[in-house]
Amino acid sequence: MKIVYVVPGVMAEEEQRRRESILRDWAFEGTQVDLVCVPEGPASIESMYEEYLSIPSTAKLMVEMEERGYDGAILGCAGDPGLDAMRELTEKMLVVGPGQTSMIAAAMLGHKFSVITPEETLIPSSYELAFKAGVLEKLTSVIAVNIPVLELMTKRDQSLEKIIQGGRTAIDRDRADALVLGCMSMGFLEVSEEIEKALGVPVINPAKVGLKMAEALVDSGLRHSKKAFGTPVKIRSGKVKSIDDLYQRG
Repeated sequence: MKIVYVVPGVMAEEEQRRRESILRDWAFEGTQVDLVCVPEGPASIESMYEEYLSIPSTAKLMVEMEERGYDGAILGCAGDPGLDAMRELTEKMLVVGPGQTSMIAAAMLGHKFSVITPEETLIPSSYELAFKAGVLEKLTSVIAVNIPVLELMTKRDQSLEKIIQGGRTAIDRDRADALVLGCMSMGFLEVSEEIEKALGVPVINPAKVGLKMAEALVDSGLRHSKKAFGTPVKIRSGKVKSIDDLYQRG
């Protein structure tokens, strides 16, 4: 099978290749995994506005990846920006949101879970995502470590320490029995095993779980429902030929 990881923002080529290598190490034998980035977009997503900025270019790239024959795609942000739209625009290619997927996995593994997120600005959207995923009643808290996304990778030890501190608060104060890393950059720190060892609860890495869910669903012959995520009417009716034609200028 062919899986593509789509980054909804700009990223240095060296970091792209590093993340692609990690994904390929995680993948099952026989799975081809590639990583692509949009040509324009935010350097990181730490607000709803940046989420919205990322969506148009990402949607176009998703359509292109389907045309290239990928079986499944992972939307490379734990906030799942524009996930509904990506599913509307794709007919045959599965699109997985790692944020939604991670929360559902956490809800399966315990009674209550907490999300560890980089910034306080992302707390409200985490609750909204849990509602859309249908697991809001199991989300006991969202805890920010207050480290900007672009600094997570450069301060790995400090990031790990703060994530563990936040996780311990979630467990002791909020009675969480599973944790979700609410950021793909946290996922690519590859620290979930270290956090599990320190805290003794399951720690869901959205990058790894997103990939594994994509592999499992594709292998099972499943994709998102087109009843739930119908093709835009103008495209379905043939009134426009591409998603570019949906955009009008006055």
